[in-house]
Formats: sequence, C-alpha cells, structure tokens
Amino acid sequence: MTIEGGEFGVIADLLAPLAADGAFDLTDDAALLPELPPGQGWVVTKDAMIAGVHFLPDDPPDLIARKLLRVNLSDLAAMGAVPVGYLLATAWTAETDRDWISRFVAGLAADQATYGIGLYGGDTVSTPGPLGLSLTALGTAARDGLLRRNGAQPGDDIYVSGTLGDAALGLRLLQGDLAVEPEHAAFLSRRYRLPEPRCALGPALVGIATAAQDISDGLLADLGHIARQSGVGAEIHLELLPLSVAAREALVERPDLAQLPLHGGDDYELVFTAAPENRDRISAAARQSGTAVSRIGRILAGETVQALAAGRPLPARKTGWQHF
Repeated sequence: MTIEGGEFGVIADLLAPLAADGAFDLTDDAALLPELPPGQGWVVTKDAMIAGVHFLPDDPPDLIARKLLRVNLSDLAAMGAVPVGYLLATAWTAETDRDWISRFVAGLAADQATYGIGLYGGDTVSTPGPLGLSLTALGTAARDGLLRRNGAQPGDDIYVSGTLGDAALGLRLLQGDLAVEPEHAAFLSRRYRLPEPRCALGPALVGIATAAQDISDGLLADLGHIARQSGVGAEIHLELLPLSVAAREALVERPDLAQLPLHGGDDYELVFTAAPENRDRISAAARQSGTAVSRIGRILAGETVQALAAGRPLPARKTGWQHF
C-alpha cells in the first residue's frame, strides 16, 4: 500500500495535532504521562475493532474512529474513572487512502474536544486485511474508589443507564434485516455507530454502587460477569427494560426480536448494583450526570442469572456476543 506522505507524513500532518501534553508532538517513541495527586491511580483499558466484526466496512471513517474511542471510554466509566488520554494502533489496508485517514482523524479530534482528552502515541502498520484498529484508553480514579464487578450483594437493586437494544436493532437495519420509519432508522443506526459512554455517571456512582460493568456483549452476558465475580445470582424483568421510542416501534414490527435488548450487545450503557437504601443517592447521581437510569431487577443468593417476563422465567435464546 502507498499513502501520500507515507507513515511519517501521516503522523506529522494528521496525528501530531491530536497529541496530548507530554506526547512531544509524537516525535519520540514514548510519552510522559501527567503526575497524579496523592491517592490517585491510573486506570487502563484496551479494545480492538476489526472491519466486518465490530463495524461495517462502509461505515463513515469519522464514526468508526469515534466508536473506537468511545467503547474504550465506556470501560473507564464502568470503573468510575475519569478519561485523560489514549494510545492508538492502526493496521491500514491497501484500500485505505489519505482521505480516509483524514476523515478518521477528524472523528478523533471531535471526540477529543468532547471528552477533554489527547493522544499519547501508538503505532501505524499495514495489513493485507481486514482493517484493524486498537486503542488503549487512560483514565484516573481514587485508588480506594474504583467500581468493580465483584461487590454485588443479595438484595441489591440492579440498574441500567439509558436505553437498551437500540444498537443491535440499528445493526440489523444497516444489514437490511429491519425496516422502520426514517426518523427511527436514523436514531437506531446512530446508536450502533456512535455509542454514548457514560463518563459522567460512572464517577458519580463511586461510593454508591456495589458493582458495575458496561454492556458491550449484551445485558445478560455482562450482568453475568457481575454475578460470577460477586458469587451471586440475579433476576431482571423484561417489562422493566428501558426502551427508546424507536426500539419500541421496531419491536412492534418484529416481535421475534423481543429478546434482543437482553442479548443484542453494543449498548455501551452501564449495568450496576446498589443497596435499596441508596435509591435516592442513585437518583441524585443520575440527575447530576444528566443520565437516565432504570431499576430493572435485583441480586439474589445463588448462581442463576435469569430474565422474567410477567413474573415467569424467560428461556433466553442466547446471553450475548462471544468471540470464541
């Protein structure tokens, strides 16, 4: 592959303007991270995205970049961390030209401004395909104030942020497996292509929530991670799951997809638990962060994680996405 300006031209012309303080305009092999106040620690997460697996090959480059960044920020939010910056690795294919990279970088720049973060470095390589992208997000949190998966207790309430099922429905729509009104189509496709990490809600839940996880692989799958790590069971109620107007309309047309909000994945909302006596504090954290939250079930003793419909156990067709 040949890209105008070559690897170092792309770095100097396109990526260097994204560099954070301490990244030396990406002219060195490593960067200097900011010094942290006493009691604060670094929180680090890494996700990769592959064309045809995590995004559609013809998705707009700027939205691919923003999704790559946001799915990592969602992991930070789930631990109550505040984002600071990121490292980026890209494996471009022969079809990747400078214009495509310019639009990709424009997406990163837009979200850097939104979230107040910067680029600390990374790597650029070529590949015979498919296009591969990897991002490491850096955040900070109090060392004794992280949200973890392992703190849920029997009797805790289970909450989710935002609405569920939109992204999974949006993917089906983009793949031609679903038809809805144009305004709903625009909303659902955007929810798939551009998740909204709950960067304000996560830190607001520190000291209130007993466990938290972001929903990337599907609600049942990711609640299952909390249950396993905490040694508990869980039950959620299908009728309590928060659905957008667009999702409700889509599910009226496709009742066979009624369970998609349970397992569809790509929501990048937070699922978390908290003691019932903290309901007012959860409501306050939701208002403070400008994020809607819904109570959808409770933590139980035992090991079973199940969904109920009209009070009866619902045989789930699947729990969520698995790579292997």
